Amino acid sequence: MSLKVGTKAPNFSLPSTSGKNFTLNIDKIGKPLIIYFYPKDFSAGCTAEACEFRDTFSLFRGFDIDIVGISRDSVLTHKEFKKAHNLPFELLADEDGEVAKLYDSVVPLINFTKRTTYLLDKQHKIVAVYENLFSATSHIKNMVQQVKNPQIIS
Repeated sequence: MSLKVGTKAPNFSLPSTSGKNFTLNIDKIGKPLIIYFYPKDFSAGCTAEACEFRDTFSLFRGFDIDIVGISRDSVLTHKEFKKAHNLPFELLADEDGEVAKLYDSVVPLINFTKRTTYLLDKQHKIVAVYENLFSATSHIKNMVQQVKNPQIIS
């Protein structure tokens, strides 16, 4: 089960496709953010999800919301995935799966990253969460509905 709405998002630091380490409470201080966890670069569902986030990126930026994607793939694989699909947002390498665990985005026993999307407000409080392993594009549709609610990220 994912983290609950109303709780503070745990801080973390991970290698990024930007070439630097991304630290939530430093790099996105005072900014709303979508964090989405996904199983694997280049898989059909994950590619559809990333491309859907790419295609709606300008809508989220219009609300001053950044996006980061997190999976257990390496930074090198993330860079290839980002380039292949022209992704305008950073991908973070959680190779040991510890951040996914911190965000309750791991299927127990098989240690598989679940498809979970979090919307954080400016104080990094979780204001929306959506979890659905099998419907990748529904994550984006859900987040679009959330950000269009004027009270959700203020």
